[in-house]
Amino acid sequence: MKLTNLAILSLIASVDAFTVNTKNSFISKTTQKTSTQLGVFDFFKKRAEEGVDQLKNLSSKTAEGKFMEGLSDAATYTSTTNQAFADGLAKSRNQLLYNLDDLLNGGGDIIEELEDILLQADLGTKTSMDVMDEVRSLRTDSTQIFSRDDLRSILRGKLIEVLQAAGRSEESEDDEGFNPQAIQFSTDDKLPTVLFVMGANGMGKTTTIGKLASRLKNEGNQTVLLAACDTFRAGAVEQLEMWGERAEVDCYGPNEQQKTPSAVLYGALDKTIEGNYDVLIVDTSGRLSNNDALTEELAKMKRVIQKRLSTEEKDDKAVPNYSVPHETLLVIDAAQGRMALDSAKVWNKEIGLSGLVLTKLDGSARGGSVVAVSRELGLPVKLIGVGEKIEDLRDFDPESFVDGLLGIGAAGGSKNKNEGKALAGRLDEMRKARDQRAQEMKKQEKEKIPVAAGASPNSNEMDIDMSDIPTPPQNTRNPANKAKNKNKKKKKRKGKR
Repeated sequence: MKLTNLAILSLIASVDAFTVNTKNSFISKTTQKTSTQLGVFDFFKKRAEEGVDQLKNLSSKTAEGKFMEGLSDAATYTSTTNQAFADGLAKSRNQLLYNLDDLLNGGGDIIEELEDILLQADLGTKTSMDVMDEVRSLRTDSTQIFSRDDLRSILRGKLIEVLQAAGRSEESEDDEGFNPQAIQFSTDDKLPTVLFVMGANGMGKTTTIGKLASRLKNEGNQTVLLAACDTFRAGAVEQLEMWGERAEVDCYGPNEQQKTPSAVLYGALDKTIEGNYDVLIVDTSGRLSNNDALTEELAKMKRVIQKRLSTEEKDDKAVPNYSVPHETLLVIDAAQGRMALDSAKVWNKEIGLSGLVLTKLDGSARGGSVVAVSRELGLPVKLIGVGEKIEDLRDFDPESFVDGLLGIGAAGGSKNKNEGKALAGRLDEMRKARDQRAQEMKKQEKEKIPVAAGASPNSNEMDIDMSDIPTPPQNTRNPANKAKNKNKKKKKRKGKR
């Protein structure tokens, strides 16, 4: 199936283009040269009749001459998604906006108090300093009053820039279609997609896997197999099997011959290949990063995947396929904020992470930690959990997230749907005004410098004819000559004696 004539959807979901992979048949925002990305937008969330049915409905209505009715259905569908974002980030938004309003109405030193507010919002030191520097630079020599919207426009712009930069490399900068927040999929028709999911106990790892499996099946039309490789925690296998039933996907667990995590994983890989599954999602044991045995077990499991999905041999031995797993995702509880950073740094170094999943944002006032964690690790956030329902696992879109955090537009619970664009335009205006002031100051400084006689007004150096300047006579009485003459006299006296 190929989706066409979707330009009108950009009016309601800001969706530019969609493509369908012939093998995996999933909806994606864009395709990359070396890998396939899943941008399963929340526009296609499952409700009563979900996913691609929304597009079919719009197409059918258009064919029947009921285009506006179909458009209305799609718009209602989108507003439901925005409401979920607004509800999920309510605690974080309310706390931050309350502090900002108190700041602007208090009459104190905005700069000093703003820094405290940003740090309390768990945005992190680096991001807070970036915002402060931007505020200072935009206020310098400005005659305009600094308003609430001015502050929100700066916050919005800087936070979006930080989140969009995470996960980008020099290579990806050359690819305009690259989306670091998208899930990477296999581009080899002979190999399944493998998603390796990690996280400490209590972070929501198993729940996230179940929700992700449901999305892939219902929205992407994928056949999914879950690998229950958490053999250490009591009840972990049963919990994953329960989620597999809710998502209506298969689950592979331990048996008499395969009891260790790596052995279960090998069996799951065999079943994935034999059963021609599109996606294998691997659940791993949850422990702290200081558990060396667990860290080594996780590294071993990645080697098992790379060996089992090898595509070439050398000296009759399988050459590890380092392009798999396609994603190594770390699940972090948003309520823990920056406290989860230490473990994340260790796992990123020892195992190698490709992205983050932030859970329990609906129950935390620390939504700003998403920015801090992503920036500190240099990893993109790919998915966020905003509720307990099976459909409450959302794609991470930096703009929607920041708008939800700051109470901007539909994602932030505001009735003004164009508020985000207006604030972005205001930030552009302030930055242009700042640049213009800087240019004028340079021009004024240049005009203050006097031009020397004989020098070119457009030159920084004076062009003076040095031949007209007489050479100064040699100073025979300088201290160095005087010392030499004194020494000569002493030698003569010694010679006479």
